[in-house]
Amino acid sequence: MAELLNWLFGQYADYTTLFIVLELIAVIFGVASVILASKTNVLVFPIGLVSTAIFVYLLWKWQLFGDMFINAYYSIMSIYGWINWSKNKDSKKQQEQLTPTSQQQNLSSKDSDAQSSIQVECLSTTDIPILVTLATATVAFVATVYYFRPVINNGFSFDGAVLGLNLFTWVDYTDMLTTALFLMAMWLMARRKIEHWLLWIVADAISVPLYFYKGFTFTALQYVVFTLIAIWAYYEWQRRYRTQHRRQSQTAYA
Repeated sequence: MAELLNWLFGQYADYTTLFIVLELIAVIFGVASVILASKTNVLVFPIGLVSTAIFVYLLWKWQLFGDMFINAYYSIMSIYGWINWSKNKDSKKQQEQLTPTSQQQNLSSKDSDAQSSIQVECLSTTDIPILVTLATATVAFVATVYYFRPVINNGFSFDGAVLGLNLFTWVDYTDMLTTALFLMAMWLMARRKIEHWLLWIVADAISVPLYFYKGFTFTALQYVVFTLIAIWAYYEWQRRYRTQHRRQSQTAYA
């Protein structure tokens, strides 16, 4: 048992108390943001910003530039998503105020969450080219960062730095994959697309052993929770989508 605990948390013996506390705070806020996302609560974005901002700082210090780039992108997309979700919620409220129906007034309590939540949508064909472009650009960018990692680690100096694709490890290639998946998922989430949960599920599941290997146990455990929540949230968003269409059909025939 002692050996297992040492394997899981031994690396934290070399960390400062500040870094450990910051990682725990980031993990807590990260889990909270995913739970809020599953409930289509717009607070997912400001809560998530706290987590991603902390991770940007920590990952820079740990020189995990691919992961740092993910969280920097999360921060930017959180602002975009916050604006997009807020606009959608406001327009929905205005529409319901302008076109009240007897069906809307008599809906059962089980549909109350759908009335107050964000409208969710399915993936459309117009999203595919953007996803392909985003994935391609992401892999190219992260690969470039890792290619020049010796230069970055050498104080951005080429003196004595050795470059080459042969220096890439399986961790680097896995990082490229998860980065692309995470960035596509975040963009779809900001666009309120149900399918973004499928990308989260795959990327989160891959990240669990990856972060254990990197020695970040708290973050790895966070991704275990993320994976479980994402599975539940995918079916929850599907339920909400069906509820929306049922209500829209009732309004159309009112």
